[in-house]
Amino acid sequence: MIEDGITLHIMHEFVDGPWGGGNQFLKALREHLRKICVYSEAPEDARVILFNSYPFGNERLFELTIDLKVKQDTIVVHRLDGPVSRIRGRDGAIDKTIFEFNRLFVDGTVFQSGWSRLKNYEDGMSRSPFETTIINAPDTRIFNRDGSREFKGKVRLIASSWSSNARKGFELYRYLDERLDFNRYEMTFVGNSPVAFRNIKRLKPVPSHELAGILKEHDIYITASESDPCSNSLIEALHCGLPAVARNDGGHPEITGQAGELFSSDGEAIAAIDKVAGDYARYQSLIDLPSLEMVGNAYLAFARNIAAACSRGEYHPKTLSPDESRAFQNMIRRTSRLSALRQQLGRAWPFRTRGKEKSAS
Repeated sequence: MIEDGITLHIMHEFVDGPWGGGNQFLKALREHLRKICVYSEAPEDARVILFNSYPFGNERLFELTIDLKVKQDTIVVHRLDGPVSRIRGRDGAIDKTIFEFNRLFVDGTVFQSGWSRLKNYEDGMSRSPFETTIINAPDTRIFNRDGSREFKGKVRLIASSWSSNARKGFELYRYLDERLDFNRYEMTFVGNSPVAFRNIKRLKPVPSHELAGILKEHDIYITASESDPCSNSLIEALHCGLPAVARNDGGHPEITGQAGELFSSDGEAIAAIDKVAGDYARYQSLIDLPSLEMVGNAYLAFARNIAAACSRGEYHPKTLSPDESRAFQNMIRRTSRLSALRQQLGRAWPFRTRGKEKSAS
């Protein structure tokens, strides 16, 4: 236990096996906090609750968090991504619920990228009493350069996505499947795809340790996702030593830094791939991302800063009236029903080209 006694609990429904990047990051963060003895397994025993964005399908976590705040003056830190409507091309009601939760209950907000911070403000989010930006990091016991392949022979490209949302870049991957010089390159896609490939090798979603092994068999990571605030897939690949070719959108430029090239259109992507492949060692040497230890300690320092302000009497955790609490819980129920309906419709919605379809899930 650290000297000030501050402990954290991550209010999240964890999923084992291959799942979304946020789930994988939070599992790694939890393990780090456990390692340094500041994680509380029981939420009621924690001074600080870390609440993750919007708990799709687990809206009861809102109520659990609100109950703790009302009964115990618990400090709530909100790890925010999005805006969801920019990622999905719809679901503005989700953003409104997130913003209202943040306004009423949240004492500190952690944004995952500067892009996400700016876009949430633009879309109507109020500022929190305490704010910071902390990029994600993977479990470096898994995602590291150990056993990476030597750069020689055909250049091996790889892309991945757990989500099959059309905005995850599938139009570009289909373009590469048709236009890439496969005499010079090989390409693999790992995950769920709404399109079939002729030349790109497709692998099913795999657990993190298997994904890391596959990444290390490749040379360059490709991501074409749109409005992606902080791509965990991109971060994992960079930690495995793969320079990146990324769409110039969302948090990709912040994450990639000098360790790759950006593109703004499908036509620019192949030129960017050629450029990275032509100066591979230099791009690889410029990979510069924080470790999980650094990221975990940044979360802890942020929580301790809020708790210290409370101890000094400079800040008191947010409180709210019973009427405000009831009104918000009614808002959750409405949003939850709408989200469930969207999910049902989305499962039957075919993949189409950009411009004709903006709401595939």
